[in-house]
Amino acid sequence: MQVQDLGPLWLTLHLAATTALVLLAVGTPLAWWLAHTKHPFKPVFEAVTALPLVLPPTVLGFYLLLLFSPNSAFGGWWLQITDTTLTFSFTGLVLASVIYSFPFTVQPLQSAFEAIGRGPLEVAATLRAGFWDRFFCVAVPMAKRGFLTAAILTFAHTLGEFGVVLMVGGNIPGQTRVVSIAIYEHVETLQYAQAHVLAGILLVLSFTILLIVYGLNRYAPLGRA
Repeated sequence: MQVQDLGPLWLTLHLAATTALVLLAVGTPLAWWLAHTKHPFKPVFEAVTALPLVLPPTVLGFYLLLLFSPNSAFGGWWLQITDTTLTFSFTGLVLASVIYSFPFTVQPLQSAFEAIGRGPLEVAATLRAGFWDRFFCVAVPMAKRGFLTAAILTFAHTLGEFGVVLMVGGNIPGQTRVVSIAIYEHVETLQYAQAHVLAGILLVLSFTILLIVYGLNRYAPLGRA
Protein backbone atom coordinates (compact mmCIF):
# COMPACT_ATOMS: atom_id res chain seq x y z
CA MET A 1 0.00 0.00 0.00
CA GLN A 2 1.32 3.40 -0.93
CA VAL A 3 1.61 6.12 1.69
CA GLN A 4 -0.59 8.56 -0.24
CA ASP A 5 -3.48 6.10 0.02
CA LEU A 6 -3.92 7.22 3.63
CA GLY A 7 -4.76 10.74 2.46
CA PRO A 8 -8.50 9.98 2.13
CA LEU A 9 -8.49 8.55 5.65
CA TRP A 10 -7.02 11.72 7.21
CA LEU A 11 -9.44 13.84 5.18
CA THR A 12 -12.35 11.71 6.38
CA LEU A 13 -11.28 12.02 10.02
CA HIS A 14 -10.96 15.78 9.57
CA LEU A 15 -14.41 15.94 8.01
CA ALA A 16 -15.98 13.80 10.74
CA ALA A 17 -14.42 15.82 13.57
CA THR A 18 -15.41 19.15 12.00
CA THR A 19 -18.96 17.95 11.39
CA ALA A 20 -19.33 16.73 14.98
CA LEU A 21 -18.12 20.04 16.42
CA VAL A 22 -20.39 22.10 14.17
CA LEU A 23 -23.40 19.94 14.92
CA LEU A 24 -22.87 20.09 18.68
CA ALA A 25 -22.93 23.88 18.43
CA VAL A 26 -25.93 24.01 16.10
CA GLY A 27 -27.88 21.00 17.35
CA THR A 28 -27.77 21.71 21.09
CA PRO A 29 -30.14 24.73 21.02
CA LEU A 30 -32.57 22.88 18.75
CA ALA A 31 -32.48 19.76 20.92
CA TRP A 32 -33.10 21.87 24.02
CA TRP A 33 -36.06 23.58 22.36
CA LEU A 34 -37.55 20.30 21.15
CA ALA A 35 -37.18 18.80 24.62
CA HIS A 36 -39.10 21.61 26.32
CA THR A 37 -41.43 23.13 23.75
CA LYS A 38 -45.18 22.55 23.62
CA HIS A 39 -45.49 24.06 20.17
CA PRO A 40 -48.29 22.41 18.17
CA PHE A 41 -45.97 21.94 15.21
CA LYS A 42 -43.30 20.15 17.25
CA PRO A 43 -43.88 16.86 15.35
CA VAL A 44 -43.21 18.69 12.10
CA PHE A 45 -39.86 19.96 13.35
CA GLU A 46 -38.98 16.49 14.66
CA ALA A 47 -39.90 14.94 11.31
CA VAL A 48 -37.75 17.43 9.39
CA THR A 49 -34.85 16.79 11.78
CA ALA A 50 -35.15 13.02 11.31
CA LEU A 51 -35.64 13.17 7.52
CA PRO A 52 -32.00 12.29 6.68
CA LEU A 53 -32.52 8.96 8.47
CA VAL A 54 -35.03 7.74 5.87
CA LEU A 55 -34.15 9.78 2.80
CA PRO A 56 -31.82 7.97 0.34
CA PRO A 57 -28.37 9.62 0.45
CA THR A 58 -28.36 10.09 -3.32
CA VAL A 59 -31.67 11.98 -3.15
CA LEU A 60 -30.39 14.23 -0.37
CA GLY A 61 -27.09 14.67 -2.20
CA PHE A 62 -28.88 15.60 -5.42
CA TYR A 63 -30.91 18.35 -3.77
CA LEU A 64 -27.86 19.61 -1.89
CA LEU A 65 -25.97 19.71 -5.17
CA LEU A 66 -28.70 21.91 -6.62
CA LEU A 67 -28.74 24.08 -3.49
CA PHE A 68 -24.95 24.52 -3.45
CA SER A 69 -24.65 25.15 -7.19
CA PRO A 70 -23.38 28.64 -8.14
CA ASN A 71 -26.51 28.94 -10.28
CA SER A 72 -28.79 28.73 -7.23
CA ALA A 73 -29.64 31.64 -4.95
CA PHE A 74 -27.77 30.21 -1.97
CA GLY A 75 -24.78 28.93 -3.94
CA GLY A 76 -24.55 32.20 -5.87
CA TRP A 77 -24.67 34.20 -2.63
CA TRP A 78 -21.89 32.06 -1.16
CA LEU A 79 -19.77 32.55 -4.29
CA GLN A 80 -20.31 36.28 -4.13
CA ILE A 81 -19.22 36.72 -0.50
CA THR A 82 -16.40 34.14 -0.41
CA ASP A 83 -15.28 33.92 -4.05
CA THR A 84 -15.40 30.12 -3.70
CA THR A 85 -17.99 27.49 -4.61
CA LEU A 86 -19.63 25.05 -2.24
CA THR A 87 -19.77 22.28 -4.83
CA PHE A 88 -16.65 20.13 -5.08
CA SER A 89 -15.05 21.74 -2.03
CA PHE A 90 -14.29 20.70 1.55
CA THR A 91 -16.59 23.42 2.89
CA GLY A 92 -19.41 21.97 0.82
CA LEU A 93 -18.67 18.53 2.25
CA VAL A 94 -18.90 19.92 5.78
CA LEU A 95 -22.26 21.59 5.15
CA ALA A 96 -23.60 18.47 3.44
CA SER A 97 -22.35 16.27 6.28
CA VAL A 98 -23.93 18.56 8.87
CA ILE A 99 -27.32 18.18 7.19
CA TYR A 100 -26.88 14.44 6.62
CA SER A 101 -25.85 13.71 10.22
CA PHE A 102 -28.21 16.17 11.89
CA PRO A 103 -30.49 13.59 13.56
CA PHE A 104 -27.51 11.73 15.04
CA THR A 105 -26.75 14.82 17.12
CA VAL A 106 -30.19 16.23 17.85
CA GLN A 107 -31.99 13.03 18.86
CA PRO A 108 -29.54 11.85 21.58
CA LEU A 109 -29.37 15.37 23.01
CA GLN A 110 -33.15 15.75 22.97
CA SER A 111 -33.53 12.42 24.78
CA ALA A 112 -30.93 13.46 27.35
CA PHE A 113 -32.62 16.79 28.04
CA GLU A 114 -36.04 15.13 28.30
CA ALA A 115 -34.66 12.56 30.74
CA ILE A 116 -33.48 15.33 33.06
CA GLY A 117 -37.00 16.68 33.45
CA ARG A 118 -37.97 20.06 34.83
CA GLY A 119 -37.39 19.22 38.50
CA PRO A 120 -33.64 19.95 38.77
CA LEU A 121 -34.03 23.12 36.70
CA GLU A 122 -36.90 24.37 38.86
CA VAL A 123 -34.88 23.70 42.02
CA ALA A 124 -31.99 25.70 40.56
CA ALA A 125 -34.42 28.51 39.69
CA THR A 126 -35.63 28.68 43.29
CA LEU A 127 -32.00 29.27 44.26
CA ARG A 128 -32.02 32.29 41.92
CA ALA A 129 -29.93 30.64 39.22
CA GLY A 130 -30.37 32.35 35.87
CA PHE A 131 -31.11 30.53 32.62
CA TRP A 132 -27.46 30.19 31.59
CA ASP A 133 -26.47 29.02 35.07
CA ARG A 134 -29.23 26.42 35.00
CA PHE A 135 -28.19 25.28 31.54
CA PHE A 136 -24.40 25.07 32.00
CA CYS A 137 -24.29 24.10 35.69
CA VAL A 138 -27.29 21.75 35.84
CA ALA A 139 -28.48 20.60 32.42
CA VAL A 140 -25.14 20.13 30.68
CA PRO A 141 -23.49 18.05 33.46
CA MET A 142 -26.58 15.86 33.78
CA ALA A 143 -26.77 15.40 30.00
CA LYS A 144 -23.04 14.78 29.50
CA ARG A 145 -23.66 11.20 28.34
CA GLY A 146 -26.05 12.54 25.74
CA PHE A 147 -23.42 14.99 24.51
CA LEU A 148 -20.81 12.26 24.32
CA THR A 149 -23.18 9.86 22.55
CA ALA A 150 -24.22 12.55 20.07
CA ALA A 151 -20.61 13.45 19.28
CA ILE A 152 -19.53 9.83 18.84
CA LEU A 153 -22.52 8.82 16.70
CA THR A 154 -22.17 11.91 14.51
CA PHE A 155 -18.46 11.23 14.05
CA ALA A 156 -19.09 7.56 13.19
CA HIS A 157 -21.95 8.33 10.81
CA THR A 158 -19.83 10.87 8.92
CA LEU A 159 -17.06 8.30 8.50
CA GLY A 160 -19.32 6.09 6.39
CA GLU A 161 -20.80 8.75 4.11
CA PHE A 162 -20.78 7.92 0.42
CA GLY A 163 -23.77 9.05 -1.65
CA VAL A 164 -24.01 12.56 -0.25
CA VAL A 165 -20.30 13.34 -0.38
CA LEU A 166 -19.98 11.87 -3.87
CA MET A 167 -22.82 14.02 -5.20
CA VAL A 168 -21.63 17.23 -3.54
CA GLY A 169 -17.85 16.83 -3.49
CA GLY A 170 -16.98 14.45 -6.28
CA ASN A 171 -13.58 12.77 -6.15
CA ILE A 172 -10.85 15.41 -5.93
CA PRO A 173 -7.66 14.06 -4.26
CA GLY A 174 -6.71 16.03 -1.16
CA GLN A 175 -9.95 18.05 -1.18
CA THR A 176 -13.04 15.85 -1.41
CA ARG A 177 -11.77 12.29 -1.89
CA VAL A 178 -12.91 10.71 1.36
CA VAL A 179 -12.19 7.13 2.35
CA SER A 180 -15.52 5.66 1.23
CA ILE A 181 -14.99 7.03 -2.27
CA ALA A 182 -11.38 5.82 -2.25
CA ILE A 183 -12.53 2.30 -1.36
CA TYR A 184 -15.09 2.34 -4.15
CA GLU A 185 -12.46 3.52 -6.63
CA HIS A 186 -10.00 0.81 -5.54
CA VAL A 187 -12.66 -1.88 -5.98
CA GLU A 188 -13.68 -0.46 -9.34
CA THR A 189 -10.08 -0.64 -10.55
CA LEU A 190 -9.58 -4.13 -9.01
CA GLN A 191 -7.07 -2.86 -6.43
CA TYR A 192 -8.44 -5.09 -3.72
CA ALA A 193 -5.38 -4.93 -1.45
CA GLN A 194 -5.70 -1.14 -1.06
CA ALA A 195 -9.46 -1.47 -0.58
CA HIS A 196 -8.92 -4.12 2.12
CA VAL A 197 -6.62 -1.87 4.13
CA LEU A 198 -8.94 1.16 4.11
CA ALA A 199 -12.06 -0.94 4.66
CA GLY A 200 -10.39 -2.81 7.53
CA ILE A 201 -9.41 0.43 9.24
CA LEU A 202 -12.97 1.73 8.96
CA LEU A 203 -14.39 -1.57 10.21
CA VAL A 204 -12.23 -1.58 13.34
CA LEU A 205 -12.79 2.13 13.98
CA SER A 206 -16.56 1.89 13.55
CA PHE A 207 -16.80 -1.19 15.80
CA THR A 208 -14.74 0.54 18.49
CA ILE A 209 -16.95 3.63 18.35
CA LEU A 210 -20.15 1.58 18.67
CA LEU A 211 -18.64 -0.41 21.52
CA ILE A 212 -17.97 2.83 23.39
CA VAL A 213 -21.51 4.09 22.79
CA TYR A 214 -23.19 0.88 23.96
CA GLY A 215 -20.87 0.71 26.95
CA LEU A 216 -21.77 4.23 27.99
CA ASN A 217 -25.48 3.60 27.60
CA ARG A 218 -25.26 0.39 29.65
CA TYR A 219 -23.33 1.74 32.61
CA ALA A 220 -24.51 5.36 32.55
CA PRO A 221 -27.91 5.86 30.90
CA LEU A 222 -28.70 9.19 29.27
CA GLY A 223 -29.84 11.91 31.61
CA ARG A 224 -27.73 10.82 34.58
CA ALA A 225 -24.71 12.74 35.73
